[in-house]
Amino acid sequence: MRFGSVIFLPMTLILLGFTEIAVAQNGSLKLTREKRIQAFLKETKSENDIYDGSIRSPKSALFSADGSKLYINALEGYQTVVYSWPELKRLKAINHIFNSKNQHLFLNNEETVFNYSFYSDLEASKNNFKGKPVEMTLSHNGRYLWVPYYRRDYDESAQSPSAVAIVDTTSDTIVRVMPTGPIPKFVAASPDGKTMAVTHWGDNTIGLIDISSDDVKDFFYKEQLIVEKQMSQKGLEGTDRDATCGYCLRGTAFTPDSRYLLVARMGGGGLAAFDLEQNKYLGTILNVKATPRHLVITENGLNLIVSSNQSGFVTIFNLEILLNDFFKAQGKRILGEKGQELFVGKGARTIEVDPKGAYLYAAVNDGLKLVAVEMATFKIVGEATIDPYPVGLAVSRDGRHIVITSQGHSGRGGNSVNIVRVEEAQP
Repeated sequence: MRFGSVIFLPMTLILLGFTEIAVAQNGSLKLTREKRIQAFLKETKSENDIYDGSIRSPKSALFSADGSKLYINALEGYQTVVYSWPELKRLKAINHIFNSKNQHLFLNNEETVFNYSFYSDLEASKNNFKGKPVEMTLSHNGRYLWVPYYRRDYDESAQSPSAVAIVDTTSDTIVRVMPTGPIPKFVAASPDGKTMAVTHWGDNTIGLIDISSDDVKDFFYKEQLIVEKQMSQKGLEGTDRDATCGYCLRGTAFTPDSRYLLVARMGGGGLAAFDLEQNKYLGTILNVKATPRHLVITENGLNLIVSSNQSGFVTIFNLEILLNDFFKAQGKRILGEKGQELFVGKGARTIEVDPKGAYLYAAVNDGLKLVAVEMATFKIVGEATIDPYPVGLAVSRDGRHIVITSQGHSGRGGNSVNIVRVEEAQP
């Protein structure tokens, strides 16, 4: 059955065995679904099928800096679930719930930033809420985990300021919560360790936080960046915020020198860029496949890779050429040079390159699969079937396992995290 661009499949697909393998015809990689953590089947037939009722609408996954822990953001469970790696022993669930007992986490009772208004009538404190965790990233050599909330639970239309939690990974406890703009879907740390970018899906802006101190109490907002024009939140009550999001900013990446910030525009298309040294919006490059979502700069700093959700492509750009195009844009929209494009399947979501830089992995939502791309040839070299509908992805520190979160659509699929083993295929 098909609704729009989403294919709904029977529940039997979710219950596929763990050793079922799908390898591309020209595949040089063997991708095996080895384990799963899920919240829909209490009585399991395999020790590799782990039941955890906290895995509700898992949005993203991330390994700790030393690779010993796996963090999973359960958006509808208001939790970040922590597992040991590779044992997959459940260590903790970090609750994103704030009440009178933990208001000390809001420094000086800060509720908003950049003069954002609240659109909800609140009798209690604005900082009494449940947060819906989206993406996450690490800073300070892995000491702090940053978890932004799609919205505060009382803010049904996501018009009001949201927040981002800062977790001390030595204890996996929240040590501070900072306000953000509406719908902060993405966070990115600068390579020099001085800045955290909080990208707002809801109003075409990015907030920059000074994180140069080692003390979370010293973190502060230093700048707000705007892509062309900030979008007002007035009149958005009851609307679909996936449609009423302006340029729908999401994927965000700093250049290796931390000077330039690149941002994907899922609404209206293209990539936007800022010169942070000159505090200047450089413009937008449009020659990118429809709905660019996730950005990754390769470890050698030479290339930018973009996943495009609607069109189903991944594209690799020469970063130097791309920046030169931005310099020519002079704050406008220009076409720019095309990158090398590869179709991986409709619904290309999260992408990540393995630690050795040999393979790119993509979670393909509509195709219900994990796709492996060889970086040297930029060709597909392996595929594996994944529980519906894959969205988030993380690569283990040794590159031997891929963790994929399946969030689900309209009550179908989801509530599942697949662990896939990577091996070289035998001739």
